[in-house]
Amino acid sequence: MLAAGSSALALYFARRVITPARFRDADQEVLAVIREGRGLQVILAATPDATVDGVYGFFFDGGRGHARIGRILSYSPAERTVLREVETVYSGDISTARRGWWSGAAYPDPAAIGLSADDVLIDVEGGTAPAWLVRAVPATEDTVSDVWAIMVHGRGASRQEGLRAVRTARDLGMPSLLISYRNDGLAPSASDGRYGLGSTEWRDVEAAIDFALEQGAREVVLFGWSMGGAICLQTADLSRHRQLIRAMVLDAPVINWVNVLAHHAELNRIPSSVGRYGQLMLSHPLGRRLTGLAAPVDLKAMDWVSRAVELRTPTLIVHSVDDEYVPYGPSAELAEKNPEMVTFESFNTARHTKEWNVDPERWERQVMAWLRQQLAPRVNPGDQEPAAGQSTPG
Repeated sequence: MLAAGSSALALYFARRVITPARFRDADQEVLAVIREGRGLQVILAATPDATVDGVYGFFFDGGRGHARIGRILSYSPAERTVLREVETVYSGDISTARRGWWSGAAYPDPAAIGLSADDVLIDVEGGTAPAWLVRAVPATEDTVSDVWAIMVHGRGASRQEGLRAVRTARDLGMPSLLISYRNDGLAPSASDGRYGLGSTEWRDVEAAIDFALEQGAREVVLFGWSMGGAICLQTADLSRHRQLIRAMVLDAPVINWVNVLAHHAELNRIPSSVGRYGQLMLSHPLGRRLTGLAAPVDLKAMDWVSRAVELRTPTLIVHSVDDEYVPYGPSAELAEKNPEMVTFESFNTARHTKEWNVDPERWERQVMAWLRQQLAPRVNPGDQEPAAGQSTPG
C-alpha cells in the first residue's frame, strides 16, 4: 500500500513538472485600492513577493487586467499588509480586483516601453508561432545591426518577460525578436502537450534563428529566463546554427534540472526517494506511458555543471542568491568550472527571474557592459598593431 502511494505521488510530481498549467493561481490578495491625488495606491497582503521593493507586473481578473506596481510606501509586519504605489494600469479595473498574481513582466507589450514592434509569425513544427520584432535604431560606430537578440521566456511565462531586456539590446544596436514556443499558449502545442524542459523547445528557438537569418541577421545573442535559459543552452549545444550564437545572457537559468526537481520535491515536502522516482519516470523510456511524454527527457544531458567544459558560447548568468524557485548554486558552480566562457553576476533579495525588477539600472548596466565586450569587432591576429617597442616583420 505504501509503495503504491509513493508511486502515485512520484507520478503526480513528474506530471506536474511537464504539464502546462491552464490557469494561474491568483495567490496575491488585494485588500484595498486608494486614490491619492491623481494616482493610485494598493494595499496588499504581505506575501514574500509583495514585500520586496522594485517594480513588478500584477495580473488580475483572470489575466485580463494588468497593472505596473511600484515602490513600497509602507509595510506593517504586525498587520501583514504592504502599501505600494500603482504606477500604471494597462488594462482592467484594479479598484474591483480582489486577487491576482505577481509577475516580473512589468510591461504588457513593446508600446508600453515606448517602442513600436512588428507582429511576425515564425514557422515552427505544427504551424506558426507569433513573435514581436522590435527593430534596431540605425547603426552607428558603436552599434551592430546584423546581430539580433532573441528573447526566450520561462516556463509558464510569456514573451512579455523579455521586454525588460529590449532597451538594452536596442542601445547596443540589436533588433529584438521576442518569441513564443510550444505549449506557452501562443505557439502551437507540442504533439504530446508536454514540456520537454528544453529538450524539445530548443527547436523553436532554432526556427527563430532561421527567421532572423532570413531577415538579414548574421549572428544572434540569446536571452533566456529560467527554463528559457535551459532552452538556450540546448540551442547552443544542438542547433545547426550554434556557431552563429555570439553570446548568451541567462537570467536565473535552470543549469541542472536534477537540482531544481530535488529542490521542488523538498519545497512540497515530498520524500527525496519519491522525488528521485519522479525523475526516473521523466527520463526512462518506460515512463512515457505514465507521464504522457512522446519521448523521455534526458536530464543528464541538461546538467551543465557536469558538462561545464562543453559550453563554448560566451555566457553571462545573472542570478539572485535569494531565488526561491531555481537555486543559484549550479549557476555559480558552472561559472567556477568554466570561467573562460561563463561570467556570473549575483543579485540579492530578488525572487525568481526578478533581478531586473529589483534593480533595473544595475541589471542593464552589467548586461550592457558585458555584451559590449562580446560584440566588439573581432580583431584578426594579422591586423593587430605592434606593441610599443616592437617592429613589424619586414
